[in-house]
Amino acid sequence: MTAPQLTAGTASAAPAPVTPAPKPGIRGRGRDGATRLRALDGLRLLAALMVAAYHYGGRDGEISQAWGGSTAHQFPTASGLFAYGALGVQIFFVISGFVICLSGWGRPLRSFIASRVSRLYPAYWAAILLVTAVFALPWVAYRALAPSDVLTNLTMLQQPLGVDRVLGVCWTLWAEMRFYALFALCVVLPGATRTRVVLFCAGWTLAAALAQAANEPFLNIVLMPEYAPYFIGGVGLFLLYRYGSRDPVAWAIVLVSWLIGQHYAVVRLWHAPSADGFSYRSSAGIIAVVTLGFALVAAVALGKLRWANWRWLTVAGALTYPFYLVHEHLGWAVVRALHQDLRLPSYATLMLTVGLMLLLAWVLHRWVERPLTPVLRRAIDPRRR
Repeated sequence: MTAPQLTAGTASAAPAPVTPAPKPGIRGRGRDGATRLRALDGLRLLAALMVAAYHYGGRDGEISQAWGGSTAHQFPTASGLFAYGALGVQIFFVISGFVICLSGWGRPLRSFIASRVSRLYPAYWAAILLVTAVFALPWVAYRALAPSDVLTNLTMLQQPLGVDRVLGVCWTLWAEMRFYALFALCVVLPGATRTRVVLFCAGWTLAAALAQAANEPFLNIVLMPEYAPYFIGGVGLFLLYRYGSRDPVAWAIVLVSWLIGQHYAVVRLWHAPSADGFSYRSSAGIIAVVTLGFALVAAVALGKLRWANWRWLTVAGALTYPFYLVHEHLGWAVVRALHQDLRLPSYATLMLTVGLMLLLAWVLHRWVERPLTPVLRRAIDPRRR
């Protein structure tokens, strides 16, 4: 979910001037030329905070052990709202569709692969090792995985291999990887054009619907019917960004994706009210959050959020991915220490835990991502300067 990097200039007899490395953030070229999409960085952090609210206060499970009781008891008013934070993942996928189309446009396949691998893996490896090390401490009440499982997790292929996950959120990375593969094969490899991207969106939408109807496990894994509409909707929104708001085909892609996406969101996250059920969400609420996610990314695509150009949003975007990786499992340990051991109130514990996870995200960005990402990118694509 990062921006495309600056390309090297044409070789000449004289040494080429050194181009400063671009600052973190999402850059793109729309109708108004190159611009930094800081609002989209802010939306990414908002989606991550939504997911964190769900993990910390909108569901039961391990987090209830950390709190010493149900999150509905800890947050009797807010827990119902926190439950909708699970939809931050769907918003992430819409943003990802937009950004991957932006970053892959006009880029050779090797460069695209290098950008994706170097963006995903450094912070991911650090998060895997950090969570494993913390869970191995004798005073932490959570079990670390076996060494073989941890090593397999470093590949990011643990889910299809049937191996236990170190990070609960890594299932979304598996969905992202499959989207990258489809986009790389269908768009980046032959070369991105408007026609090719439109055909990619239409073909994937139809193929995903057929896979759902066929109920064939392999097709479901490859085509991801329940996640495809969010990625495709993001790609359609990028077409609006690139070609303007008067593109009826792009609007059709976005509309169909939203219609299918709200259906899958309701199917996955709605259940009838029940005294024994937890994280009850109304179908209207689910549709509203999905609609808001599409609308916010559309506002970025159409230039309606151009005013949100504060520099701190670039930092927010840089912290989003490492925060997303570490917040859940390490948050369990922090909540337990603050709430049960230090007896801090629930809301103070929640805010302090989020703050500490953001601080840890900054450490990972500063000392892991910034030094390792360019090294890994050059190792995969040495021709790129």
